Amino acid sequence: QVHLVESGGGLVQPGGSLELSCAASGSIVSINVMAWYRQAPGKQRELVAGMTSGGSTNYAEPVKGRFTISRDNAKNTVYLQMDSLKPEDTAVYYCNAEVPRYFSGSNFYAEHYWGQGTQVTVSS
Repeated sequence: QVHLVESGGGLVQPGGSLELSCAASGSIVSINVMAWYRQAPGKQRELVAGMTSGGSTNYAEPVKGRFTISRDNAKNTVYLQMDSLKPEDTAVYYCNAEVPRYFSGSNFYAEHYWGQGTQVTVSS
């Protein structure tokens, strides 16, 4: 089992900043991808940003240039620095980890784990 613990959510004014953190623990040898998703009321969960263990990143178009994802692989922790926040960024943010489970050589299947979610509210 892998456990993800998130922190850093809260209330912030438009134009402000927050940094989210997510620490993974449990049965982990490596984590291929760590990512942040968000879900606003009445909306489907959507990918915000993801990062591989090698440092490759991808971002959803609405957050490009404003959000930055980073990882500390030694600590199995992922961060999301959110700057220039907008009201439309308001959502519950979830951490996700893709953990490989090897069964033969380099062959593996992926297991996904989710954090409990942390509320981010952007309002004046």
